[in-house]
Amino acid sequence: MSFTAVFQKVKEGYIGIVEELPGANTQGSTLRETRKNLKEAIRLVLEANRQLSEEEFMGKKVIREKLELSI
Repeated sequence: MSFTAVFQKVKEGYIGIVEELPGANTQGSTLRETRKNLKEAIRLVLEANRQLSEEEFMGKKVIREKLELSI
């Protein structure tokens, strides 16, 4: 699976977002720094979403399984 990163040049450097993942956004002085920061933002958003889900279903009987996507 891959994501679409969108970068915009601004006065302070660059901002970056991931189109498919609301909340995954960042900024940086250079495009290279912004790309690096965006990868970390993706990781943090996915980690936070997983934690919220685990808390929501804690103590409940659920089925968890890996889901692979080919897009």
